[in-house]
Amino acid sequence: MDPQGLIAKTSYHYFLLDVGIMLLIVVPTAALAIWAMIRYRKGGKGTYQPKWAHSWTIEAIVWGIPLITVGVLSYLSVKAIYAVNPYNPGAISQAQKKAGGDPLEVDVIATDWRWLFIYPKQHIATTNELVVPKGIPVRFRLTSTSVVNDFIIPQLVGMIDVMPGMRTKQALVSDHIGSYVGFSADYSGAGLSWMHFTTKVVSKHQFSSWVSTIQTDPQKLTLNGFNRFARPYIPVGEKSQPKFGEVQQGLFDLVVNEVMKGKTWKTPMDMTENMVAYLNNQNELQKEGYY
Repeated sequence: MDPQGLIAKTSYHYFLLDVGIMLLIVVPTAALAIWAMIRYRKGGKGTYQPKWAHSWTIEAIVWGIPLITVGVLSYLSVKAIYAVNPYNPGAISQAQKKAGGDPLEVDVIATDWRWLFIYPKQHIATTNELVVPKGIPVRFRLTSTSVVNDFIIPQLVGMIDVMPGMRTKQALVSDHIGSYVGFSADYSGAGLSWMHFTTKVVSKHQFSSWVSTIQTDPQKLTLNGFNRFARPYIPVGEKSQPKFGEVQQGLFDLVVNEVMKGKTWKTPMDMTENMVAYLNNQNELQKEGYY
C-alpha cells in the first residue's frame, strides 16, 4: 500500500476509486437496513400500511442506482485495463512521451531459483539485482527455463506470469530513488523461498556509472555458460551473485528456443532429502567455475 511506481500508483488509484464507489452503496444500505429493523420492530415507531403495494420512487432507487454504479465501474475498469495493460500500458506510453528518448529494455529469465536480468543494449547481465534509472520507462521481456513463475515488485509493478518457452511483457517507471523487493509469487519448487531480488532505482548518472562498472566484469555469459547458470541453484546466505560484463547477443531468444525444443535443467531427486549436501556440492561447483 505504498506505491512508488507509475503502474503501481495507477493500479492503487483505481483500486481506491472502486472501493469508494462500493462504500457509497454498502454504507447507506447497511444503515437503512438497521434503521428499518429498529423502526419496524415490534414496539417500534413505524406505521403499518396494509394497503400499500407499489412506489415508483423506490423502483427508481432500487434499479437506477445499481445500473449507474455498474456503468461507472465498467467505465473505470476499461480505463484501468488500458492504463496498466502489461503489453501496452497507456500510463507508460504517456510517461515515455514526457521523458523522450528510448525506454530501457531488460530481458528477464527465471531459472530454478534465481532471476537473471539481461540488458541487451548495454550487453550486461546481473543476477537477483535489477537496477533502473529514475524517471525512465523500463520495458521487460520475460521467460522461464522450467516452470511458471510470477514476477512482481509490489511497490513498482503488479504481477505477470513468466512461463517456459514463452515470452511475456511488463513495464514500469519510478520517480522515486530507492530499493524495492521483488520476488516470485508462484510456487516453483524447493528453492522458491529464496527466489527474490532487489530492485534499485537510481539517478541517470548513477545508472550510467553502474553500467560502466558492470561492463568491466571479466565474466562473460554465452548460451553454454547459461546452461551451467540455469542448473538448480539455491542462493542461501549469498551476499553477491554473478554479474556478467558481456552477454551473447540474442541470448534471451536463444533460451526461449532451447526450452521450446525441450531443453530442461532437472532438479536432483535427492535435493530436499539432504539440502546441506546439495549446498556443499553447489559451493564446490561454483569454485570450479559454475555460476
